[in-house]
Amino acid sequence: MKIVLGFDDSPHAQAALEWIRQQAWPAATRIVVVSAVRAPVTAYAEVYAPAIPYPTELVEELTRHHEELTMRAEGELRDSGLSTTARVMQGDPREVLVDMAKAEGADMLVVGSHGRTGLAKLVLGSVASHVVAHAPCTVVVVKHRLH
Repeated sequence: MKIVLGFDDSPHAQAALEWIRQQAWPAATRIVVVSAVRAPVTAYAEVYAPAIPYPTELVEELTRHHEELTMRAEGELRDSGLSTTARVMQGDPREVLVDMAKAEGADMLVVGSHGRTGLAKLVLGSVASHVVAHAPCTVVVVKHRLH
């Protein structure tokens, strides 16, 4: 079985990782931990003004942060006896996860839910909603329990 885990630095992603760790998986199960580095949003001073490019250093720092996240997640999964690989991709997390599930021939895609509603969901979008609608495989959305 091949599972793609969407991972970021939220407690919701950690809850998804913990859910995977608690399940009994077949011996040949492989987990692909995927983190997407979203391109920073540029602001315009005026409609006709060109966008201000972000420094390469900022994108590199974001990429390093996501690499550290995926390495940590990989370590936690390996400590549970699971076979893992990690990938950090550039782009919108919604598209990155769906594309990765297709490319990997995933049997399952697991994501955490931020539980956004209203304006926040409209502005930020819902990764979980998008992957449920577009993934080529089963999608498990794990809710983070508030304490």
